[in-house]
Formats: sequence, structure tokens, C-alpha cells
Amino acid sequence: MRKHPTGLLVISLAIACFAIGVRSDASDHRYKDGEAVPLYANKVGPFHNPSETYRFFDLPFCSPDHVKDKPEALGEVLNGDRLVSAPYKLNFKEEHDSKVVCKRKLSKDEVARFRAAVKKDYYFQMYYDDLPIWGFIGKVDKEGKTDPSEYKYFLYKHIQFDVLYNKDRVIEISAKMDPHSVVDLTEDKDVDVEFMYTVKWKETDTPFEKRMDKYSHSSSLPHHLEIHWFSIINSCVTVLLLTGFLATILMRVLKNDFVKYAQDEEAADDQEETGWKYIHGDVFRYPKHKSLFAASLGSGTQLFTLTVFIFMLALVGVFYPYNRGALFTALVVIYALTSGIAGYTATSFYCQLEGPNWVRNLLLTGCLFCGPLFLTFCFLNTVAIAYNSTAALPFGTIVVIFLIWTLVTAPLLVLGGIAGKNSKAEFQAPCRTTKYPREIPPLPWYRSAVPQMAMAGFLPFSAIYIELYYIFASVWGHRIYTIYSILFIVFIILLIVTAFITVALTYFQLAAEDHEWWWRSFLCGGSTGLFIYGYCLYYYYARSDMSGFMQTSFFFGYMACICYGFFLMLGMVGFRASLLFVRHIYKSIKCE
Repeated sequence: MRKHPTGLLVISLAIACFAIGVRSDASDHRYKDGEAVPLYANKVGPFHNPSETYRFFDLPFCSPDHVKDKPEALGEVLNGDRLVSAPYKLNFKEEHDSKVVCKRKLSKDEVARFRAAVKKDYYFQMYYDDLPIWGFIGKVDKEGKTDPSEYKYFLYKHIQFDVLYNKDRVIEISAKMDPHSVVDLTEDKDVDVEFMYTVKWKETDTPFEKRMDKYSHSSSLPHHLEIHWFSIINSCVTVLLLTGFLATILMRVLKNDFVKYAQDEEAADDQEETGWKYIHGDVFRYPKHKSLFAASLGSGTQLFTLTVFIFMLALVGVFYPYNRGALFTALVVIYALTSGIAGYTATSFYCQLEGPNWVRNLLLTGCLFCGPLFLTFCFLNTVAIAYNSTAALPFGTIVVIFLIWTLVTAPLLVLGGIAGKNSKAEFQAPCRTTKYPREIPPLPWYRSAVPQMAMAGFLPFSAIYIELYYIFASVWGHRIYTIYSILFIVFIILLIVTAFITVALTYFQLAAEDHEWWWRSFLCGGSTGLFIYGYCLYYYYARSDMSGFMQTSFFFGYMACICYGFFLMLGMVGFRASLLFVRHIYKSIKCE
């Protein structure tokens, strides 16, 4: 029996929870009347380009005398958050009416910068007592004008904060821009601006523990839930019908095969074998490029474990709305802590395949997913630096991630590899492999790898594509996604369908006397990742308003890494299911 490092999994989850810091009470601060409540300005950016964000004071707003940066966690920095002290003073239960923040004379250059920002629908984001505040910085007057050169551009100069409190705690805050208090930015000329703000306080009965509920409920509105449940029911029905149909055919065909082969054994021994029994001496012949194959399995297993852990944390409520950077922190920490699983799985399987150089296999496993991710990050971080965006990681953060990789990921990978090598597991093959491989008979074009991958990827993708829109709108937009239970059901459906369709295609491949099923089952299982990347193209051009080189490169660059991760994870699932199936059917017959 092989020993799996399950203790490591439990420790990983515990450390991840500690590292993320379940911050449900992080802002559980009680205030006295007149006490200063922390207000931080975060970032500004084009509303339709969520990755393209800039520091709040990159635009010439009023700045406080001493701009103070707020210390941030790793996940917040990865998320592009750069919190600094805001120019507004919102002391507890202190009201202000049209209080002047500052008077400024905007130069032509500053007017042009504000106008360009208004033209791109720039929004701002702040945090007041860890509650998010959103608003647009200006508006474009297009009424009655067809020519864009006739549009008028206005900057909002008066913001009203409406704050709800319960006894000595802040419960809710919203910001409204006064549409009548604006500055005309249409022409290139110096403009005098008087920035003002109003603060209104109102008591509420909402308890402090439920102050984040309004953000969660936005994705749980009845019409959204109906769509989600329709998506799941639609997926389940489709999947059940198709898998039931395939299962019936497969079981009937297998049953006939078993009966036929049993009769053949009782009949003349010199009768020539046909079908999948004919290739029993080749079906367990080790695949080509076994080091790459074992590394792919190891990386896929690690990513699968990472996904399961993320779902566990999501289902216990760690990723509540606006828990800044929690998801990114979880991804980095759990990926680092689960690298031992990749090392163990890859090296153990590589040694089962009688691979000669397990050290090289371990290096390949460590670089298989991290390598492309690192190269993509280098390019995109360079783009972000060129744009002077907050999406560019500071040098200190890059050093921290590098240290995590060298001090946690790499050592655990090596330890897992050593444990895998010493596991001394043998590959369990029910049939002996012949010395020389049989020649594969010529097959029609639709039985080649690419058409089979297209068939294998379409069914799992059809089970998840409706839910994909909501995930994309959350990751690449401003929609809040909190229905993790539904997402988990969709994930389970995805795994079942991937496993089943790969098993079915593997059977048909073996029945056609094609014994090279190892890589084919992995590629067919992972092909859903390619379909998801195809959906990225559709989403970008048909469902979003993203534009510009930076946003486009971030979207397609990071989605390529995510889809590649899906390819490895689902490829592993497809191969493991096929291996179980192939072992089972060859155990059920007598192999000479």
C-alpha cells in the first residue's frame, strides 16, 4: 500500500487559514463620538478595465498634508491595492455640510489628465473602517450630440457620504456624487476647482455581524439564483442523459465482449483474437516521454488539491466580499504547501514506469506549471510598470514570493520526491507486456488525437459554460460572486463528466486496437481547458468592454495560465479514471 501525505494536507489547510487571517472581526472597532475612523483612498482606473488600476493620487486630487501608506498583506498587494490616507475626515457621528477640502487651480495638463480619465469612465475606490466605497470621478454629456468632438466632460467636485451606524460601530457607507456640482473640463484651459464633501449620519438596527451581507446578497438575488439553478439543472440533465446513454452502451458492449472472449477461450485456441483483448500485451506498455508524463500527473494532482482546499476555505466563509487579497494569499500559501504532493506523485509514478533519472523528473515537475506562470508574470509585470499601474508588483513583494518558493515550495517538492522514490511502489499491470509492440492498424481521421480531444472537451465544457460567465464577470469585472456552494456542485459535475467521457473514448480507442492510450487519455481529459480559453475569446469580444494593450495582455496572459492549470488538473483526472477502467477490464479476462 502506498502512503499518501495526508497529514501534510491537514497542516497545509491550517497554515493557510492562519496566513489568510479570517478577518470577519478585523474591523470590529468601537468608536466614541468624534473619534477618527480610518478612511483610506485605494485606487482609480477605467471601469471596464479591472486590471488597469492606478494610485488614487496619480490624478491631481486634493491630497492631505502627510500622505501615509497603509501596511498591506501579500494578497492585497497582489490584488493591486495601494491604500493611502484620504483627504476627507469622517469622524464618528460628526456631520459636515459642503465642507471645503481644498481649492485648486488646475493647469491645462491637469485638466487634460482629468478629461482623459472621465472619457475612460474612471472610478475611484476607498475603504472606510474596511467598508468599500465606490464612485465615478466625472461624467460625459452626450445628450443630443452625435459627434464625439461635441461631447462635454465634467468633473465631480462634491461628494456626499451617507454613513449608517449601530450604537458605537460603523455599519454601512455609501458615496453619492452631486450631479449639479461639476467643473467643465471640455476645453484646454486653467480651471479653478473647489473640492467639497458632505457627511450625513443615520442610525440603523442592522447588527455589526451582518454589515457585509448586503455585498453577498447582490449575487444571491432571486433572478440571479434562478439562473444559477437553471444552469445546474440544465447541466445535470444534459450530463445524466449523455453519461447514462454512454454508460448503457459501454456496459452492454463490455458485457458482450466478456461473453465473446469467454466463448473464444472455450473454442479453438488458434482462433485469432480481435478488439481490445487482442492488444493485451501492449496496453500496459509505458508511454513515450515518461518523465514529462509523470511531471504532468504530479502538477495536475497538486492543482487538484489546491482547488479542493480553495473550495473548503470558500465554503467555510473565508472569501467573504471585500476581504481584500484573501484569495490571492490562499492561492500562494496553499500552492507552496502542496508542492510536496506534486513531488511525491510525479516521482512515485516515474519510478513505477522504471524511469532512470528521478532528479531530472523532479526538476521538470517543479517547472512545469511555475515556469510558464513565471514567464507570463515577467512580461505582464513589465507592461504594468510601463503603465505605472498598481498591478505592477513592488520589488519587496517579488522578493517575498521568491523566498516562499525557495524556502517552502522547493524543499517540500524535494521531500515529496524523495518520499515518492522511497515508496518502492510497483506498477500494477494485470497483463504481461510483450517484448515488441504491435503495429497499430490504420484508423479513420476522426480517431486521431485532435478530433478526440474536441469530442472529449465539449461535453464537460457544456456543463460549466453558464457558470463561467458569472466567474468571469467577477474576476474580470466588478460583480461579486459568493455562491460557492453552487460553484462546488458545478466543479463536481465537471470532474464526473471529464472522467466518464475520457473512459468512453479510451474504450473505443482500445476496441480499435490502438494501444497508445496513456497520453491520449490525459490530452482528452485536459481538453476542456482549451475550450475555456476559447470561451475567453468570446467573452472578451462579445460580453465585455475591455480595451487597451495592458488589459488585453493581462486578460489573455493570466487566463492562458489558468486554462493551462485546468488542462493539467483535468488531464490528471481523465488519465486516473482511464487507468482504473483499463485495469478493471483486463483483470476480468484471462490474458495468455
